[in-house]
Amino acid sequence: MAAFNNCSVLLLFIALLSISSITTSHAARSLLQLPNMPTIPSLPQPTVPQLPTIPNLPTAATLPPLPSIASLPTLPTASPLPSLPALPSVPKVTLPPLPANIPLPNIPSFPNFPTIPTFSPPSN
Repeated sequence: MAAFNNCSVLLLFIALLSISSITTSHAARSLLQLPNMPTIPSLPQPTVPQLPTIPNLPTAATLPPLPSIASLPTLPTASPLPSLPALPSVPKVTLPPLPANIPLPNIPSFPNFPTIPTFSPPSN
């Protein structure tokens, strides 16, 4: 059934493309058969006003020279950080041993439901 739906959608799509192609061809042919149309007179070109001039920006003043490395102050040396205190040890947790023979619970089985007979067409 799904294959029939897919096939019918494909055929419908192809048919619509064919019809649109036919109408487009017909419209193009009818446009080609029109008598020569009068030419459209050229319109005057609009004049664009000139943009205002951008004022000149002042030039940057000369920058002072960068300081030399010798004149930079030195950073103080960092004192060593104190060591962290030792963390207390956590006792290990042990679980009690599991019994070797654990009875597993019985899983109930589902009842058998009657099946509905299906009709299939005879094969040739």
